[in-house]
Parts: sequence; structure tokens; C-alpha cells
Amino acid sequence: MPAGNFGTAPHSKYQSLFEEFRSSGKTLQVYQDEKLLFSSDKEKLIPLLEYIEQMARHHQLVVIFDKIMGNAAALLSVKASCREIYSPLGSQLAITTLNKYRIKYHINEIIPCIKKPDGEVMCPMEELSINKDPDEFYEIITQSRQ
Repeated sequence: MPAGNFGTAPHSKYQSLFEEFRSSGKTLQVYQDEKLLFSSDKEKLIPLLEYIEQMARHHQLVVIFDKIMGNAAALLSVKASCREIYSPLGSQLAITTLNKYRIKYHINEIIPCIKKPDGEVMCPMEELSINKDPDEFYEIITQSRQ
């Protein structure tokens, strides 16, 4: 049974799109009214950062499909004016952020935190995002990319 806030009907208009996303090679897709606005197969937070830089100012209340929804991605989703998240995997830290900013979420598996691929240590972006607000985290992350 999937975990998360599946408050909407199981056959919501985005559910079939999400199933397609899960089997695709995409890592991020952003929709508005079922229209695909942005899609990427890049790794980590790069797709969300590119969406925010290129398109977020032109769109409000988007729906985001993300392969992994850690707290860093949750904070960036707030910055992207997201209203709803779909993800196969998310962290409890992300859930706390999504609840705080009243973003609906549909996450299949919730784990305590996102870890590095070795499974031993917390992901550096997850760790960096702790106790940050969306603007503060975005500022830190964009400064480090320059």
C-alpha cells in the first residue's frame, strides 16, 4: 500500500501520467493543468533548479513529478510554486516541509532521510537543507553552482 497523502481519488487525472513517468527515464516533470511544461532526465537537483531559473516565474500552482523527493527538492518545489508532488520515494524531512507549506503529496515510499548511493551517509543536499526555508536554501544552492 503506498504511503503518503493520497487524499485525492486514486484515479486522479495525474495518476496515469505519474505511472508513465515512473517507467520513463525522466527524473523530473512539471505540469500545469495536465500540460507538460518541463521535463528532464538530468540527475540530482539540476532539473528543479533549471525549471526554477527558466520557467517558474511564468507558472503558478504546478504539479511536480520527481524521482526522489528529499527535503532539498521539497524546498525547491516550494520555490517553484508547486501545489502537488508525485514521487516514488521521499524522505520524512521532505514530508515535514511539504506539510508546512501545504503542498499535497503522493509518495509511494517514505524513508527517514535521503542517503548517498552507498546507503551509509545522509545525502549532502538533504543535510544542507535541514532548518532552511525555501529562499535561504535556494540562495545557498545557487551560490554554490557559480
